[in-house]
Amino acid sequence: MKAVRFLFAFGLACLALLAPLAPGQAADGPDTSRQILVMLKMPPDHYRPGSAYSGSYGAASTQGARKRIAARLARRHGFTLINNWPMPMLGIDCFVMSLPDGLTPEAAAEQISHDDDVAWSQPLQLYHAQASAPAGDPLLAAQPAAAQWHLTELHQVATGRGVSVAIIDSRIDAAHADLEGQISLSQDFVVGHGNAAEQHGTAVAGVIAAREGHGGIVGVAPRARLMALRACWQQSAAATICDTLSLAKALQFAIDHHARVINLSLSGPRDMLLGRLVDIGLSRGQKVVAAFDPATPDGGFPASQPGVIAVANTNSSGIPQRVFLAPGRDIPTAVPGGGWTLVDGTSYAAAHVSGLLALMNERQPAGANALVRAHGGSLDACASLTAATHMCSCDCADARRAAPDERR
Repeated sequence: MKAVRFLFAFGLACLALLAPLAPGQAADGPDTSRQILVMLKMPPDHYRPGSAYSGSYGAASTQGARKRIAARLARRHGFTLINNWPMPMLGIDCFVMSLPDGLTPEAAAEQISHDDDVAWSQPLQLYHAQASAPAGDPLLAAQPAAAQWHLTELHQVATGRGVSVAIIDSRIDAAHADLEGQISLSQDFVVGHGNAAEQHGTAVAGVIAAREGHGGIVGVAPRARLMALRACWQQSAAATICDTLSLAKALQFAIDHHARVINLSLSGPRDMLLGRLVDIGLSRGQKVVAAFDPATPDGGFPASQPGVIAVANTNSSGIPQRVFLAPGRDIPTAVPGGGWTLVDGTSYAAAHVSGLLALMNERQPAGANALVRAHGGSLDACASLTAATHMCSCDCADARRAAPDERR
C-alpha cells in the first residue's frame, strides 16, 4: 500500500507543476468575468416536452421578438449580446451579454433589471469543485467505504440497478474500464473549453458507479445509470470551475430527464437562477446532493439551499448538524486515460452519498429518503439502506433499532 501511495503522490506532484490560468479564463475558452445574464419573460405555454433545448420553444416569431428586445436592451445600455438559452420551466429566456470596460457586472445587472421587459438580471458567477489532490478490483480494500460502509455487504441488498444519477461536473472519461457502459446519456453544456476527458468529473463518477470486476475500484452504486452532464471545465490540474449558465443548462436537463439523484460536487455564491431550478427539482422528489465548503460560513451554494443534502468529510470539525458526514479523504478513484489515483475533498464525500441514495432508491423509489446518522454524526450507510428497504444489510439488528434523526 505504501508503494501505491508513493506512485499516486508522485503523479500528483508532477501535475502540480502545471501553471494555473487566470480566474474566469481557460486556454481555449472565453473570459466570463465580464458577462451578465438577463432574463426575459417567456410565456410558459411555449414549452414543448421533448423538444431540443437550443431554441425550439415557442413560435419563431415570439423567439425573434425576444431576441429583438434583448438586442435593443443591449444597445441601450452599451452591452454586447452574446447568445441565449430558453428555460421554459422557469418561464424565462436567458440572454448572455458582455460588458464594456469600467462597469462591474453587479452594477450592470442592477442597471438593466429596471427595464419592464426584464424579469431579473445577475452576474455570471463561478463555482468551484470541492476537491484537493493528495485484476478483480485490487483497490477495493483501499476504499474507505469498503470498511466504514461495509460496501460488499450493502451490494448484497442493492447495487443501484437502473437508478439514474445525474453528475453535473466536468467531462467524464466514458472509455475508462471502470466506467465503460455506465453512462446512459451525456450532454456538454460548456462552450469553448475543449473536449478532453477531465479529472474531477471522472473521479466523482468512479466513486458513485465504478463497475465491479474491471481491475480497479467498485463504486457505491455500481449498477446505477449515469447522466454525464458537463457543466464544468478543468482550469488546471488542481482547479475545476463552472459558471451560472452552464450549471443552469445542466440542471434543467437533469430535472427534465427525471434524474432520481443529482450530484453537485461544487460550491459557490448564492444564485437566484440556480436556486429556482434546484427548488423545482426538489418539488418533483429528486434528491439534490451538494459538497459542503468548510471555508464559508454557510457551506456555500447549493449546500446551503433548504432541502439540498449537504455533505462534508468524515471527521470534519465545526460542521453544522444538518450536514451529513461521509468518506472524503484518501479515496481511490478513476482518472482519465484508464488509471486511478487518491483524491481528497467534500466533492467525493458528496459522491458517496449520491451513490448511497441510488442504492436506497433501487428498492424503494418512492421512499428513499431516510439517511441515518451513527454516533458522532457520520452517516450510517448500513442503517440508511435497511431503513429505506426494510431488508437486512450489515449490522441489521442494530440498524432496526436505530431511529433516523433527520430525513432528506
